[in-house]
Amino acid sequence: MATIAPPDPASLPARHRLTVDDFHRMGEVGILGPDARAELIDGEVFDMSPIGRLHAALVARLAAAFHESLGRSHLVWTQNPLRLGPMSELQPDLTLLAPRDDFYLHLEPSPADVRLVVEVADTSLAHDLAVKAPLYLAAGIPEIWVIDAVTRRTHRFEAGAPSVQLGPTLILPDEPLCFSLFHATLAELLPPKKT
Repeated sequence: MATIAPPDPASLPARHRLTVDDFHRMGEVGILGPDARAELIDGEVFDMSPIGRLHAALVARLAAAFHESLGRSHLVWTQNPLRLGPMSELQPDLTLLAPRDDFYLHLEPSPADVRLVVEVADTSLAHDLAVKAPLYLAAGIPEIWVIDAVTRRTHRFEAGAPSVQLGPTLILPDEPLCFSLFHATLAELLPPKKT
């Protein structure tokens, strides 16, 4: 049986990567529809998974809990775009930002404004852990939680922590998630569905 050698990279068709500005223009001219759920990751457009009831409920419950615990000390930014650089713009489920009087009307938030990013994953866990969390860390986001909606386990990444090299810290549903004045367990916030 003959083996086929991999193609010479120089012989492959050129790939055209998009900037965040190109990505926005695609929406302005209708290439991406008004209801399109997409993110730009390192110059490539990725479709986002549809939001199911479990995902929506967990995001809503977390947002409410952050509002109750943190008050005006942080701005809870829910499913809004976050530009990480010229080639990447993601839509985290929740972002805790430094507060601003204009709620970022005149200047979009940058990674320097971010205190915490939370991704809730039901079908996108592998992508969120392998692609998005490292991208957030590389942009300088200090803390990332990737929550598995089904198991209620949280994968916690901290910038500069030794665990970043080995993987995230795993927080079980009955163990507290802590951020500033926020202390709660996912088991308390949104108990698992009864069978």
